[in-house]
Amino acid sequence: MLACGALAREIQHLRQQPGWEHIRLQCLPADLHNRPELIPERIRAAIQRYRPQYPQLFVAYADCGTGGLLDRVLAEEGVERLPGAHCYATFAGQDVFAQLAEEEPGTFYLTDFLARHFRRLVIESLKLDSHPQLLPLYFGNYRRLVYLAQSDSPELLEKAQEAANYLGLEFRVVRTGYGELALVNVAMKAMVRNG
Repeated sequence: MLACGALAREIQHLRQQPGWEHIRLQCLPADLHNRPELIPERIRAAIQRYRPQYPQLFVAYADCGTGGLLDRVLAEEGVERLPGAHCYATFAGQDVFAQLAEEEPGTFYLTDFLARHFRRLVIESLKLDSHPQLLPLYFGNYRRLVYLAQSDSPELLEKAQEAANYLGLEFRVVRTGYGELALVNVAMKAMVRNG
């Protein structure tokens, strides 16, 4: 499995469950999300690197802002990926995520990974720590923050609440667990049977 680094902790946890032990994991850096145009070719390079060792590969990325370019690479390489546009829909489930987006289009989403790394990935990477006047420019059209919680961690819940407070957004928690990510094992076993 070639995965986004933002999913590493969840996939490692799933690999400890019965029936997942056959999966080998290689993660690409999570900060590729800041440059989604780089994701397709980085995935292609990983596929070509690992295919001689592992003829059955699966990509644990959604589209992740590549605008369909990742799907084009995966079609050329004959590899499947997670469903959906992004990990938010993967964790919440496609229908639940669509409902959340319909309820409030101005929603900023956090996963456990983003709650854990909010300071580095949002505040510091957008330079909000040194230029707080940019906050309304970046987040002025958002109305709420939805924390899609994969775990029941009180520490992450507190971090997510702090992120909402920092951004000045209404806060909501939706407990998703691993959502559709937990179904990847079924897809991979089907690939092996059919491949």
